[in-house]
Amino acid sequence: MDTRALIEKVTQMSGFTRSMGVAVDSVAEGLVVLSIEKSPDLTQFNGFFHGGVIAGLADHAAGAAATSALPAERIAVTVDLSVNYLAAANGEKLLAEARVESQGSTIVVVTVRLSSVSGEQAKLCSIATVTLKSVAAPKMA
Repeated sequence: MDTRALIEKVTQMSGFTRSMGVAVDSVAEGLVVLSIEKSPDLTQFNGFFHGGVIAGLADHAAGAAATSALPAERIAVTVDLSVNYLAAANGEKLLAEARVESQGSTIVVVTVRLSSVSGEQAKLCSIATVTLKSVAAPKMA
């Protein structure tokens, strides 16, 4: 299974990412872009994307980016996640661009830039730093 297919399969297998409507926009080695469209179930009281949704998307994007840089029999799982909320995510779409910054034999560090998108305009709303551990990939059909 190629990396993009693996990331798409894992995204659809997980109840959390499937229920959020996470889309895999692009995959390259060490760089993954994911997005979600706004729905009432993903917002807080002001109608903006909820901070937990932002953190969840950052976490999944980081795992996908790290996994894309690992050997085929390995995947990445989060050991630490830090999110800085910079502005309200009040757009119609949330975009997460995750990039591997450092990769060792067991630890991968990824930064994720999250943007709130309205029409053609994207505004940076959060930055996350995620530390992940390389583990054996589970068997998937």
